[in-house]
Amino acid sequence: MPRRKSKQPGGHNPLTYHETKRLKSSGYGTQSTRLTTESQLPFGHCCLNLSPIDSGDAVATPSGHIYSREAIVQYLLTKNGELKKRKAEYERMRLDVENRRVEWEEKERKQTQDRFVKKDQGAMSTALVVQNDDNDASSRGAAAARGSAAASKSRKGKEENSLAHVSFWLTTSQPQHKKGGAATGQNGVDFDYEKEIQALPPPPPERPPSPMSGEPLKLKQLIPLHLVHEGAEDGKKKSQKSHGTGRILCAVSHKTITTQPTVAIAKTGQVMLKSVYEELAKPTMTCPMTGKRF
Repeated sequence: MPRRKSKQPGGHNPLTYHETKRLKSSGYGTQSTRLTTESQLPFGHCCLNLSPIDSGDAVATPSGHIYSREAIVQYLLTKNGELKKRKAEYERMRLDVENRRVEWEEKERKQTQDRFVKKDQGAMSTALVVQNDDNDASSRGAAAARGSAAASKSRKGKEENSLAHVSFWLTTSQPQHKKGGAATGQNGVDFDYEKEIQALPPPPPERPPSPMSGEPLKLKQLIPLHLVHEGAEDGKKKSQKSHGTGRILCAVSHKTITTQPTVAIAKTGQVMLKSVYEELAKPTMTCPMTGKRF
């Protein structure tokens, strides 16, 4: 009895061997490359300039990345200067929108006042013309004709208004659509304040981001570290910048730190392996090197 298709060799793969081989160059499959020590930044090297750090020049961020003090301070100063320029540009654009909004509102208010004054003066002039026509006997017939025309026009307007309230399905009774929900003035110019604000670029952050984690970073958040270089425990401290081959040791066990989990005590700046920290420092919450509690 033949086996099921899923149990046969190659039944789980819908592609042939040649198709899989051709697609491997484009990232097809689940195979991954194993990263070795050479492909990672050595412990004790600055994440910005990628060079070894002296013991007294090493600082760490709250995210756990190590930098040279000179490099990270220069980075923060540069980014703060850029943020000030971006904030000034954003405030200028925001103020421009606010000014245009104030101008538009002032123009609309003035037009409303002009329409009211014009309508009021027109009613007064009409009343004076009717009074003069009544005093003039020679123009009574013309006044009567104008009065009947005005009366018929007013009756027609009243009938249309009554139909608009009752017959809501008529074309003249339909609501007028305003483009984009914007306020439309009498001169036909639209101004949508919310749309103008949304069109602005996002406001710049208050603090510059950390180079590696992207979290907001302050200068006072930097943690000074005391790094023990290989050979320093024997009184033969090597110059890391000249040789570039020195490695960082655990402050307690003096084991070389490469890719092992490492813990730095922020209060004392001591760097040690996580296994040493769990065994010696964590139970008593005391630094094994300085004896200070943290």
